[in-house]
Amino acid sequence: MKILHTSDWHLGRTLYGRSRQREFELFLDWLAELVESRGIEALIVSGDIFDTTTPSNASQRLYYRFLHRIALSSDSPCRHIIIVGGNHDSPSFLDAPKDLLRSFDVHVLGAVNGEPEEEVLVLRDANGEPEAVVCAVPYLRDRDIRTVEAGESMEDKNRKLIEGVARHYAEVARIAEERRQSLGCDIPVIATGHLFTAGGVKLEDDGVREIYVGSLARIGASAFPASLDYVALGHLHVPQRVGGEERLRYSGSPIPMGFGEARQRKLVLEVEFEGHVPKVTEVEVPCFQPLEKLAGSLDEVTAAIAVLRSAGSSAWLEIDYIGDQPASVVQEALEAAVEASLLEIRRIRNNRPLRQAMGQLDEDETLEQLDPEAVFERCLDVRKIDETLRPVLLESYREVLRSIHEDDVRAEEGGAG
Repeated sequence: MKILHTSDWHLGRTLYGRSRQREFELFLDWLAELVESRGIEALIVSGDIFDTTTPSNASQRLYYRFLHRIALSSDSPCRHIIIVGGNHDSPSFLDAPKDLLRSFDVHVLGAVNGEPEEEVLVLRDANGEPEAVVCAVPYLRDRDIRTVEAGESMEDKNRKLIEGVARHYAEVARIAEERRQSLGCDIPVIATGHLFTAGGVKLEDDGVREIYVGSLARIGASAFPASLDYVALGHLHVPQRVGGEERLRYSGSPIPMGFGEARQRKLVLEVEFEGHVPKVTEVEVPCFQPLEKLAGSLDEVTAAIAVLRSAGSSAWLEIDYIGDQPASVVQEALEAAVEASLLEIRRIRNNRPLRQAMGQLDEDETLEQLDPEAVFERCLDVRKIDETLRPVLLESYREVLRSIHEDDVRAEEGGAG
């Protein structure tokens, strides 16, 4: 049985206000052709199908057109599609057509419902014989896996989150093993997951959120029972193994979500089994819209742009200008550098206003290296705020941060991810 593992499509995502609809369309067309050309029999999508809980009509059309082509086309060898919700997805939106889609062997699980048996599927071949058991585990929300107690510390919360995730996987693995034994055939058990693992790699500007608000919980490889022969993970956008294990894999996002992922090799993963041992083949996704991140003085950046122009590049550019020239001068020079080319500047970051506002002394210091409270304190320093006023202002600022955090928690509890 040939399985294709992908995740984190983020349909509908924009980049500094620029639509990426064409990229998503090209990717899904390429993916459908790949399924057909490589004889893929089961497609697994491990969460974050959409970028928001309220996807646009255009994003919905892409999604359903793709499912129609894969599930109903006579040219498609794919017998099963398994889709689980991620932290960006609306469980109710994904689940709304699940009964209809199931009749076409499209299995959708937007969120857990307290019945882990419903997450365990038996996939059958064209002759009706069992060929795999799948634990279709979506993003596990905080409320799904732990109870809140008054006065608990952050350490308590982290511990309970990690224990809750491990407990859920232990339960679905137990059910899957019982199903496998009842079938009387030695077939692989596959699981999905949408979470942040210990040691997982993320990049600047990739849009990957802390998955549990106000927590730094990381799930270790030990949370996934050994009886799970392959775990198709989503949430992190960099393709990677967990703990070096071949059976625990992130496919990563298929297109770069931000300039932090520029020039990153994007993959989908083809999985076949030799007994219970997964054989994983990395399939590189074409680059549908190149991104380039340039940094340096005005002369250095314009020289880099000239090289891209001479190569006929159509890249979108993010530019980190390092220098003291006024922003208007920098912008005018850079716009002239790309004029009449295929290049497009999406963002110019000028460190001059930042240095003026923050009073930075370290040449290498950036805003991203400072936490929100440190930024506020730096502003108080630069503006020489009287020491007697600082405690009141700092506490007011902390109250604003707490309010933002509470809004995030409410969004999380409402399924906004």
